[in-house]
Amino acid sequence: MKSDQPNQSYGKVILAGAGPGDPELITLKALRYLLQADVVISDRLVSPQILLTNTKAGAEIIFVGKQGGNDESISQQKINQLLVEKALNNKLVLRLKGGDVSFFSNVLGELETLTANTIPYEIIPGVTSASGAAAYAGIPLTARGYSTSVRFLTCYDPEKNSEELWKELANTNDTLVFYMSSEVLKIVVAKLMMNKISVDKEMAVIEQATTPFQKVNLYKLHEFHAKGHSQFNSPTMVIIGRVVGLHRKFNRIENTLSNENYFMPLKNLLPAD
Repeated sequence: MKSDQPNQSYGKVILAGAGPGDPELITLKALRYLLQADVVISDRLVSPQILLTNTKAGAEIIFVGKQGGNDESISQQKINQLLVEKALNNKLVLRLKGGDVSFFSNVLGELETLTANTIPYEIIPGVTSASGAAAYAGIPLTARGYSTSVRFLTCYDPEKNSEELWKELANTNDTLVFYMSSEVLKIVVAKLMMNKISVDKEMAVIEQATTPFQKVNLYKLHEFHAKGHSQFNSPTMVIIGRVVGLHRKFNRIENTLSNENYFMPLKNLLPAD
């Protein structure tokens, strides 16, 4: 049961992307709903400035942060229950996600829960982390003469990918963009090298893209194992392809000298109870 009535203000869930970090990258439509919402259920990777300055007086803000390997992460089941509970209590609920709601988020489970409970909803797209990171690093993902296509991938378990897929990824001219893959990056690079990826392709590992703590790390793939970091500040975006070299020409933002985290650790967020 979907509602397309723009003036409906209660008993509805808005699923919206807040952008990758820079608070000015939230869309006008998401911002309008943020100013109206009775309840805001927010991911960890949402700029704190968005919530500090754009919620209405008396709005309930519930942090439902997730972080890989962190036991304090809120379960998806609990998030689904919160959406239903608040919407059935005659509230306008804004479910605010980092980046875009349709790129590697759990929006499917939330949509299934809402439809199962006949709760009206609306989906508002946002600036996905890939386009934000690429733009702020001066890397056109499909620059003419460099790449005509781009692939968005996640690789938190690279061993699940078949050897046929690794061979295809190594030999394609597409730009490869990996979400949530920094912890297994050594394996990703090794798999691509084993399958003879072209030596003129480079890799950018972009930490905390579009925030004041953005850092772009450039690598020749065959040099990564010698120069690679043991850990990158989350969130990270990995871009592989010929377009990466354009960063040197079009970059306009200096790397931060800080190792601070822009997004609040889970232990600092308010509990969802």
